[in-house]
Amino acid sequence: MLIASNRGPVSFAVGDDGSLVARRGAGGLVSGLSSVKDQADVLWVCAALSDADRAAARAAPDGHIDAELTPGKTVVRILDIPAATFHRAYNSVANSTLWFVHHMLFDTPNQPGFGLAFRREWESFRTYNAAFAEALAEGAGTGADRGPVSVGQVRAMIQDYHLPLVPRMLAEQRPDVRIAHFSHTPWAPPDYYRLLPDEVGREVLDGILGADHAGFLCQRWADAFLSCCAEFLDASVDEAAGTVRYKGKLTSVAVHPLGVDADELRQRAVAPDVQGQVSALTAITAGQRLIVRVDRTELSKNNVRGLAAYRELLITHPEWRGQVTHLAFAYPSRHDLPEYREYTARVQRMAGEIEDEFGTDAWNPLILQVNDDYPRSLAAYRLADVLLVNPIRDGMNLVAKEGPILSERACALVLSTEAGAAAELGGDALLVNPFDVTQTAEALHRALTMPEAERARRAAALAAAGAAFPPSAWLQAQLDALAG
Repeated sequence: MLIASNRGPVSFAVGDDGSLVARRGAGGLVSGLSSVKDQADVLWVCAALSDADRAAARAAPDGHIDAELTPGKTVVRILDIPAATFHRAYNSVANSTLWFVHHMLFDTPNQPGFGLAFRREWESFRTYNAAFAEALAEGAGTGADRGPVSVGQVRAMIQDYHLPLVPRMLAEQRPDVRIAHFSHTPWAPPDYYRLLPDEVGREVLDGILGADHAGFLCQRWADAFLSCCAEFLDASVDEAAGTVRYKGKLTSVAVHPLGVDADELRQRAVAPDVQGQVSALTAITAGQRLIVRVDRTELSKNNVRGLAAYRELLITHPEWRGQVTHLAFAYPSRHDLPEYREYTARVQRMAGEIEDEFGTDAWNPLILQVNDDYPRSLAAYRLADVLLVNPIRDGMNLVAKEGPILSERACALVLSTEAGAAAELGGDALLVNPFDVTQTAEALHRALTMPEAERARRAAALAAAGAAFPPSAWLQAQLDALAG
């Protein structure tokens, strides 16, 4: 099996003694690999994201690093893409253009503007995708010698919006390889997708349609992709069957929801480091009801409106003053981009305003943390009475699934209609329009006052739904689609 993703299953850091220290990555793909039913040797191709990654790639024989991820042989190849090329591809195109389009984030009176600079950035994006395609083609081997990958039908799993051009590039080099592309983001509807330059929009669609199978997290995103194929390409689209025929190739399109390995998560959540954080949080919030959010300070996550809704709750329902605390964990994200640095500053300013307006010597209304601390996040889940997940737009959102699984207080979930998770959890969550601060504030009040029996029923259903599609099932479904 071949896997391609921007981030790999291992990354490297420089230890105190100057040596390189390997760190295992997280995420559904890593978790799913160890338990898929048809074990195979794996070659995972990723990009170097740090100087330590680059040093490890240069030191490894042929850039290949052994990793213990599956019972079979697992090899990681870290691509040492030139820093300038990587920056233009990753920051300027993937994160500042494609991410903004699919999450519908542009301030359209001012952005985007696609001129000569963007054309140069797009060339770097092509180069970046081509490096992955060439590494996958080489890793598949030829004849009886398939290099890092076992003899037999070779399957390539290409992950996410960073690599939409790879399927077509790989298919042209290796038509014998079965290819799947999976989008972890939403997909923009045609009216917003057309913000992209015409040739770029078509090239992205063409690239994904080089795959035999294209996967999405919910039906809404799959339908949007099919609609874009019908509108912008001379393609034969069968929306009912979920297929696109283009340039003589048939691509199946399907939904593969991603959930949580509940047993693994629960085991991690009772580890000593998490227990210590539970004790610390309990000590500083004793006697309070807890509204919890765990997010990155990411434009699409809607942190600022979430804080505004909490402030409005305290204004319109003053009975909660002194009775509730908001744990807002908003971890740094993409600080290479100025928009993200300013957004983090806005989150901090609003948190400070809430503390100044409502805080007393006896009560702290808000605890904001902007440093990443996974054990603390798990501890907050365990203590949550209410979980707030209000993204502007989100491919899935695993926080909405993890929280109910771990909550020891049968937490209520306030969930944006624009999260992919709403398709699975909407029946038992309190759904809100993420732009409607007043509606979100009222949903928080309803969550806090929900009868205990109703909370317990909803929380149990949310936990079951969150665990219904663990990473192993998510990955296996994509492999099965390639076998068809």
